[in-house]
Amino acid sequence: MSKKRATSQDVANAAGVSRTTVSLVLNNVSGVNISDATRKRVHEAARSLGYVPNATAQALATQRARAIGLVMTRSPQHIASDTFLPQILSGLLEVVKKERFRLLIEIVDENAGERAYIDLAQAKHIDGMIILTPRTTDTGIKKLHEMNIPTVLIGEVPNCQLCSVQADDRAASKEAVKHLIDLGHHDIACILNSAAIYHNAQARLNGYRDALTEAEIPYRESLIRFADFDLESGQIAMKSLLEKENFSAVFVASDNVAMGAKTALHEASLRVPDDISLVGFDDIPWAAYSAPPLTTVHIPAQEMATKACMLLLDLIHGKELEKKRFYLDSELIIRASTRPFKQ
Repeated sequence: MSKKRATSQDVANAAGVSRTTVSLVLNNVSGVNISDATRKRVHEAARSLGYVPNATAQALATQRARAIGLVMTRSPQHIASDTFLPQILSGLLEVVKKERFRLLIEIVDENAGERAYIDLAQAKHIDGMIILTPRTTDTGIKKLHEMNIPTVLIGEVPNCQLCSVQADDRAASKEAVKHLIDLGHHDIACILNSAAIYHNAQARLNGYRDALTEAEIPYRESLIRFADFDLESGQIAMKSLLEKENFSAVFVASDNVAMGAKTALHEASLRVPDDISLVGFDDIPWAAYSAPPLTTVHIPAQEMATKACMLLLDLIHGKELEKKRFYLDSELIIRASTRPFKQ
């Protein structure tokens, strides 16, 4: 026969206090006058009985759900192929486990109304949310600030007052393209990671243009393609470029997309880097083990997620943040997928 689960009343009886006192002590409710000796008795009784507080009761006692939401603005198909996401989850779980919070994962559809985020926050009983790669067209994101719902973005939305954590995508992309220019390449194609409604795609395109402008290389719209996060879109984008354009190098603003682009090059009997130099973005785990190893921009994904989660918990606990924009350092990792231009 299974052992009966201990209740808060059992803890109260063992400690010689009321159930209310047990709730106040175990939920660490501030502003109540309970002696250290009583607190110690309650904790010892709970420990000896193996008492585990009920999550719903905890939420009622503390007015908090002790849960945060990770909200993604991409389709399930995109998420399934995203090799960047596990690093984000690892960074978040590192914090929530330590702080004894729960992590809920939700998707906001591209056609969702502007109340979608607010409804999500209220219906799912979460204390706050982290929005991954927000879309610039999501007007509902800005309403989270108006409603005072604790929110941190991993990414950026222009003219938004919410706290955000990100890499400097524009500067990082400029450095990646400058590497190709320094190798002597002038005809450099660009495949973006996603549609322009995602701010980081536009920032990476701006970085590409900055590098060309600084080197006095004309910007050619015909060399630009927008992919859609996954490998297939990278393959399609590269095929389109090969059909219409001449270039000696390509900057692909996502390692995942770059893998698809590399497949299209292989199908066209073009070798990397002998025929086409290739630079990616993100430095996801397989990048160092591809053939050849991929030159790419390292983005500290796990560190970004950890920082975002810590900031969100500060907001949940009512702390004032000294600033709202946090940029983490990126680094260009030069491997074997690029080489000097040769006629």
